[in-house]
Amino acid sequence: MRVALFITCFNDTLFPGSGRAVVSVLERLGHTADFPTEQTCCGQMHFNTGYRRDAVPLVTRFARTFAEYDAVVIPSASCAGMVRENHPLLAERYGETVLQRQVDELMPRVHEFTEFLTDVLGVTDVGAHFPRRVAYHPTCHSLRGLRLGDRPQRLLSAVDGLERVDLPSADSCCGFGGTFAVKNADTSNAMLADKAAAVRDSGAEVLCAADNSCLMHIGGGLSRQGDRVRSMHLAEILASTEGEPW
Repeated sequence: MRVALFITCFNDTLFPGSGRAVVSVLERLGHTADFPTEQTCCGQMHFNTGYRRDAVPLVTRFARTFAEYDAVVIPSASCAGMVRENHPLLAERYGETVLQRQVDELMPRVHEFTEFLTDVLGVTDVGAHFPRRVAYHPTCHSLRGLRLGDRPQRLLSAVDGLERVDLPSADSCCGFGGTFAVKNADTSNAMLADKAAAVRDSGAEVLCAADNSCLMHIGGGLSRQGDRVRSMHLAEILASTEGEPW
């Protein structure tokens, strides 16, 4: 199986360790992940802010870059949702027939990271060891968009030494929402305060999720309040085999 990693702009720029963690997990499971250097943005920023026609060249580049791969793995529910749900819409509305066909053919091979592990590879135990108390935050895109269900939790439950703790009101939005946090700062901060309180109440040492954007938002709020809870992408926990240095 030829597997490609779509790292996403956010991870590539701010959290490259998440991409390395994905590669580490896949290699442990016997799969080599290619990193096509022609990849760029998925176009989510353009789409969400109304510049939808301007996102079409990015859709075209994505379809061309990953056309030859059997699977495209994305360590972001947000970007995976953009590709799977909105690339076909953009191709149909603004693209030529060729682009529509390319996008339609590629979409079944595009997978969010936890989907790829559980649904395509059929594994939950990836050989990880992480002796910490961990709470999982189901981001809006993973919960309501991709409907990942309990896939992330099943992966975490199989990690040796890890103690899963419940996050109160886990399905509540953290308040990030991309530009929402900028355009509606007061509302965003109020939602963040509720989420940060829930994280503290959980007793977790680590908060994890399938999107670094939400983790950055929540982690920043916790840090400003002096909390010592660490934010980590789920892939980084799954990549750990000897316990994360603290």
